[in-house]
Amino acid sequence: MCALLVTPAQQNHDQDRELRVRALSVSEYQAFLSRHGGASFLQYPSWARVKDLWRSERVGWHYPDGRIQGAGLVLYRQFPGTRKYFAYLPEGPVADWADPHIDRWLTPLMRHLRSSGAFAVRIGPTPAYRRWDAATAKAASGPGRQISDVLATEVDPVGAALADRLRTRGWTRCGGEDDGDAQPRHVFRVPLAGRTLDEVWSGLNQEWRRNVRKATKSGVETVIGTFADLPEFYRLLRITEERDGFRLGRSLSYYEQQYQVLNEEAPGRMRLYLGVHQGEILAAHTMITAGRRVWYQTGASADHRREVRPSNALQWRMMCDAHALGAEEYDMRGVPSTLDPDERSFGLLRWKLGTGGQVVETLGEWEIPMDGVANAALYKAFQAYLARR
Repeated sequence: MCALLVTPAQQNHDQDRELRVRALSVSEYQAFLSRHGGASFLQYPSWARVKDLWRSERVGWHYPDGRIQGAGLVLYRQFPGTRKYFAYLPEGPVADWADPHIDRWLTPLMRHLRSSGAFAVRIGPTPAYRRWDAATAKAASGPGRQISDVLATEVDPVGAALADRLRTRGWTRCGGEDDGDAQPRHVFRVPLAGRTLDEVWSGLNQEWRRNVRKATKSGVETVIGTFADLPEFYRLLRITEERDGFRLGRSLSYYEQQYQVLNEEAPGRMRLYLGVHQGEILAAHTMITAGRRVWYQTGASADHRREVRPSNALQWRMMCDAHALGAEEYDMRGVPSTLDPDERSFGLLRWKLGTGGQVVETLGEWEIPMDGVANAALYKAFQAYLARR
C-alpha cells in the first residue's frame, strides 16, 4: 500500500502559491481523473457528448510549474439572443474542498469563466453535508415528517464548513431546503469499502433477502443487455413512469446516445441489466462505473409478475458486480426528502432503505451571477426563462 507523504512545510508552501486556471486537453483531463478516482461520471468528458446542446470545455487548476491540482468539466448554455452563457459544472469541479483558502480555487475559476462569456455560474461541490443510516431514517418516519426534521447520524465537517464559506461569498444554494435542482440533493448510498460480500448481504433487511431468494427460486435470470435492448428498457421505463407518477422527460434517443458515448470512452462504463423470467424481460436497470465509484442510474419494471421480484434480483446482482469492481460505495442516486408513509414518493425511499445503506444529503448545487448590473439582470432573466420551460 502506497501513500503520498506531504510535509507541513510543503503544505504551507503550496497554500501560499497562486493557483491558475487554464483549458485542458482531453488527454490531460482524463489523466487527472484517472489519478483522482473519485470524480462523478458527470465530470467525465463523455458527459459533454451526452449534453450536446451545451458547449463544453475542460479546465484545470495548476501551479506556475504546471502541476495540475484540480479539474472540472464546464457546460455552457447560451442565453437566447445573446452571446452570454450560463456556466455549469455538474457534481464538480474536482477540487480540494477542504482547503480553507477557498478563494484560491474560486477566484481564478470565476476569472476564466467570465472571460469565456459566462454571466452566471453553477457548481456542484462533492462533499456530503449530512448522513442518516437506514435504521435512523426508518424509525423517524411518520405523518408530515421530513428527513431534515431528524438528527443526522453524521455531519460532514468539510461540507458544513464549505457551505458557510460559499454563503459568505454570495453563493446561493439551489432549490428549496428539502429539494435539489438539476441533481438530486438527497441520495442513497450503500457502503462497500472494507466490507465482504457476505457483510453486504447481511446488511439487507429480511424483506430484501427474502425477495432476492424468491426471485432466484422463481427462475429470474439477471443478465447484462446490449444496445439492442434499450428500446425494451425504454418501454418498461414509460410503464414505470405511468405507474409511479413521475416523468423523467428523456427520450429513447437520449439513452441510446448516453449508452454509446459512455461506452466509447470506456467499455462497460454504462451497463444495462435485465431481469428475465420465462423468456420475458420484466425489469431493466442501468449502472454507470467511473473510477472507484458505481451508480445505479435508472430502473424500470413491468406491471405484471411483480411477485417474482425481478428488481430486487437485479439490484443484488448490480451490488455484487460493484463490489467485484472494487467500488467504495454503491450509489442508488436520488431519494425524496419525505418520511411520510402516506406520501406516494416515500415508497421509493422505503425500498432503498431495505439495502441497509444511508440517506446522504449532498452539499447541493450553488449559483452566483458574475459581478455587474448587466450580468445580474441576465441571471434573473435566465431564471425566469428556465421557470417557463
